[in-house]
Amino acid sequence: MAERRLLVLFGSQTGTAQDTAERIGREAKRRHLRCRVEALDSCDVANLIHEPLVVFVCATTGQGDPPDNMKMFWRFLFRKNLPASSLCQLDYAVLGLGDSSYPKFNFIAKKLHKRLLQLGGNPLLPVALGDDQHDLGPDAVVDPWLVALWDKILTLYPLPPGLEIMSPDVRLPPKYTLHYLPEDSPHPSSDLLQPTAPRAAPCELHPFKARVVSNQRVTAQSHFQDVRLIEFDIAGSGITFSAGDVVMIQPQNCPEDVQQFCQLLHLEPHRRFVLEPTEPGTSLPPLLPQPCTIQYLVTHYLDISCVPRRSFFELLAYFSTNELEREKLQEFSSAQGQEELYSYCNRPRRTTLEAMWDFPHTTCAIPADYLLDLIPRIRPRAFSIASSMLAHPERMQILVAVVRYKTQLSKPRRGLCSTWLASLNPEQGDVRVPLWVKKGGMKFPADPATPVIMIGPGTGVAPFRAAIQERVALGRRGNCLFFGCRYKSKDFYCQTEWEELVTKGLLTLFTAFSRDQEEKVYVQHRIRENGRLVWELLSSGNAHVYLAG
Repeated sequence: MAERRLLVLFGSQTGTAQDTAERIGREAKRRHLRCRVEALDSCDVANLIHEPLVVFVCATTGQGDPPDNMKMFWRFLFRKNLPASSLCQLDYAVLGLGDSSYPKFNFIAKKLHKRLLQLGGNPLLPVALGDDQHDLGPDAVVDPWLVALWDKILTLYPLPPGLEIMSPDVRLPPKYTLHYLPEDSPHPSSDLLQPTAPRAAPCELHPFKARVVSNQRVTAQSHFQDVRLIEFDIAGSGITFSAGDVVMIQPQNCPEDVQQFCQLLHLEPHRRFVLEPTEPGTSLPPLLPQPCTIQYLVTHYLDISCVPRRSFFELLAYFSTNELEREKLQEFSSAQGQEELYSYCNRPRRTTLEAMWDFPHTTCAIPADYLLDLIPRIRPRAFSIASSMLAHPERMQILVAVVRYKTQLSKPRRGLCSTWLASLNPEQGDVRVPLWVKKGGMKFPADPATPVIMIGPGTGVAPFRAAIQERVALGRRGNCLFFGCRYKSKDFYCQTEWEELVTKGLLTLFTAFSRDQEEKVYVQHRIRENGRLVWELLSSGNAHVYLAG
C-alpha cells in the first residue's frame, strides 16, 4: 500500500498562511497521515521530486510578490532549465490567501498552480482563492475546499483497516513537551542577549543587537501623534544598506503584560526548561535558546498582544473545564461563529492576553506544553531606513510613529513594536535592539543626471531622507521633495535639515500643511500647482517618481 504521507508547505508574511498550513497538518493527523508542515524556503526544493503528495498554502504580498519565506523556492521553481516532466509523480493542491481589494489578487497562488502543472504535477483540485475582503475572511473559501481536499486524499490514500478519523473531541498531542529543570541545576553562562561576534551579515536567525544612541521625539508635545527619530550604533555589525532599504526589528512584550500572563497561567517566570519535540523529525524553534526561562519565552517569543485567530479558540476549548466558557470557545472556532468572532476579536482589536482574561477558568488550565501551539511567535516589524551611511557612517536612523488608537474597548490599543521602541531610554544604560537589514523595493537611479521626484507625506518621508542624504553626499542635484503633514509647527519632521539643503540649492521642497488654514491642503494639491515643473522634470529630465506613505 502507498505510504500515507503528506507535506504541507507555506509561504507566509503575516502568519495567516502558516496558521492555515498548521490547521491542515492537524487535520492530516486526525486522518492518520504522516505529515510535515514547513516554510517553503526551509524545505529542499530538489526533494520535491520524491514527494507523492504536497499541499501549498501561500499568501500574496504587496503588488503580487511572494512572501519572504518562499522567495528562494520561487526563484528555483521558475528556472528555465527544469524539465517539463520534473514533477510528474506529484499530486498537489494549492491554497491561496489574498485580498481582492488589490489588483493582483492571489497572484502567487495562481502562478504557482500554473507552474506546477507545466512541470507535470497532477492537481487534486482547482486552486483555492481565499479572500480577506469576504465577510467571513478567507475561511469562507478554505472550509469547503478542505472538505473536498480530504475526500480526494482519502480516495487516493484510504484509512488503514481498523482505523477511523479521529473525533474532533480528541485533543491532539502538543508539538513540544516542556521539561522543567530542577531549581538547583547549574546555569550556563548567560549570553542570551549579549552582542556576539558577527559571523555573516546579520539575519533573522542571527540579528545584531544594536545599541540605541538616541531616541528623540520629533513632534510637538501638544501634538496627538508621538513620532520618534531613533538612532542605532551598528559599528562592527557588518551591516551595509543604501537608500530604500528596510530594517527589520524584533520587538518584545512589555514587562506588565509578561507579568500578567504569568500570573493568569500560574507560571513561575524564573523557572528554566528545555523543549523536546513530540514527534521525531520536528525541529526546535530556532529563536529560543535551550535551556530557556519562562520569562524569556513570554517576553521575546510568544505574541501575547496579537489579535488571536480562530485556531487559538479551537485549541483553548479542549482545556476548558467550565461549560459556559467551553461553549463560547467552540462557537468562536466553528464556521458559523466567525462573524461573532470577528466582532469579539478583530473589530475591537482585542489581544490574546485580553481574550485569556475573558476565559479565566480555561486559561488557568492551559498545560505549559501547549503554549507554543496556542500562541504564535512575535514577528519582526519592518521600518524604512531614514538615514544614509554616507552622511552617518556606522549609524542607522528610523522614523517611528507610535501606534496608539481607540476602539470600543476601554483601554487604548498600542502597537507592540513602536510602543516598545518609544520606551527605550539610552540615558538609562546600554539599551539594545535586535535588528537586521533587508533590500527594499525602492531603487534610486544610478545616473547622477536623472532627477528624482519624491512624494512622502508623514513618516512616508523616511526613505526619502535616506535618499536625499545619499544623493547630496554623492553631489547629485535634481532632488525634489513634496512633504505633507498637519501643522508646520507640530509635525514638520526634519524641518531645519530640509531648509538648510534648500538654502544650499541641493533640494527643491514643496510642503502641504493640511490643517494650517481653513481648507485642507494635501501633497496632491501642491503637485497640481507645480504641474509645469513636474512635467518638465518628467518629459525632458526623464525624472523618476517615488511615493511612500
